[in-house]
Amino acid sequence: MTDPNTARRLAALIERREAIVGVIGLGYVGLPLSLTFAEGGFRVLGFDTDPAKIDALRVGRSYVGHLGDRRVADAVASHRFEATGDLGRLGEPDALLICVPTPLRDGHQPDLRYVEATVAAIARRLRRGQLVVLESTTYPGTTEELVLPALAAGGPRCGEDFFLAFSPERENPGDEDHSTRTIPKVVGGADAVSGDLAEALYGAVVKRVVRVSSPRVAEAAKLTENVFRGVNIALVNELKTIYDRMGIDVWEVLDAAATKPFGFMRFTPGPGWGGHCIPVDPFYLAWKARRHGGEARFIELAGVINTEMPRWVIAKLEAALASRGQALRGARVLLLGLAYKPNVDDPRESPAFELLELLLEAGAVPGYHDPHVPVVPVMRSWPALPALRSVALDAAELGRHDAAIVVTAHDAIDWKLVAEAAPLVIDTRGVYREPRANVVRA
Repeated sequence: MTDPNTARRLAALIERREAIVGVIGLGYVGLPLSLTFAEGGFRVLGFDTDPAKIDALRVGRSYVGHLGDRRVADAVASHRFEATGDLGRLGEPDALLICVPTPLRDGHQPDLRYVEATVAAIARRLRRGQLVVLESTTYPGTTEELVLPALAAGGPRCGEDFFLAFSPERENPGDEDHSTRTIPKVVGGADAVSGDLAEALYGAVVKRVVRVSSPRVAEAAKLTENVFRGVNIALVNELKTIYDRMGIDVWEVLDAAATKPFGFMRFTPGPGWGGHCIPVDPFYLAWKARRHGGEARFIELAGVINTEMPRWVIAKLEAALASRGQALRGARVLLLGLAYKPNVDDPRESPAFELLELLLEAGAVPGYHDPHVPVVPVMRSWPALPALRSVALDAAELGRHDAAIVVTAHDAIDWKLVAEAAPLVIDTRGVYREPRANVVRA
């Protein structure tokens, strides 16, 4: 028989900060979330299947560069944060927050195997009174169509025996102005009681909770945020190719357009798109739209434009080498930056990997320098890339290469040295604003 006091007991635990918070997946989303709850006075049990991550966290070491070791070490020393690989302990936390990857399969199909496996593990150990929140970005309907049936399969009732919500992650690695605590948290409960509990839990550690009517709205809100970015990145990438053919500097154009105090929001072009969200989320929505008999034509076109950008860059490189009497095959090409954005160590879905693959296919000899990413990591989308290591950046190294491609504009890279020592520079980020004989914009 259902205990009507189940929700009240959990609410009281949250209010007194006596609720144990479980975070499943201790990557770029789960680790900062865990630390935020621990710093907010909760005891946190973090779960991950990677033994190397567990070992690092137990000795107070962070493998997410922008977080630093001190926050992890302090959380461990306070006995408020513990990392484990033992999924048998999923019954211990009062709230379970799912922060696992949601990548794409071939053909831009959603890949929810990590969510499915996690939910199945929770379902086997689900106890009365637990709150489960999915944070992984996904298509509208996932929480209610996939997670809810799996948790309720044994007979427990959502909103009475257990509670369920969706609250999308909004992490922005390396952003010093916005943190997990200060970024507003969107929450949508599968029912009113679940929504109340999720709102109370996040409200205990973040400055503002934005309550919406359902998990579908919360799921759609996250996709909308990243579709907006993806479409606008595609727009400026297309403008870049158009203006390049006209002999117009797209960065100068954007500088001028950005002086308008209304009706314009600046986005900048690049060698593609990167990060876990923007290259993935639009395709989740497009897939779901087709399931409902609709077409996401605008979104899918933006995807085509953005995924073509690495080939545009290689074409510009090949043309620039040819103008110097050199073929791309056999050319030594140094990629500057492997992370997907400046000043972080996050390589997820970086266009640098596509550039590496294209260079190898063309018979070039690629290398790279990135002060934040010392070794090419094993990536799901590019499993066959060679295990390259970042080379030291000096005049001799630059001179040994036939060309350098600006992929990620890290502040730590000496861009003046690059321009002076590299025979040819392909600038995809607008690092060099004044014309130089050896710099080609791409």
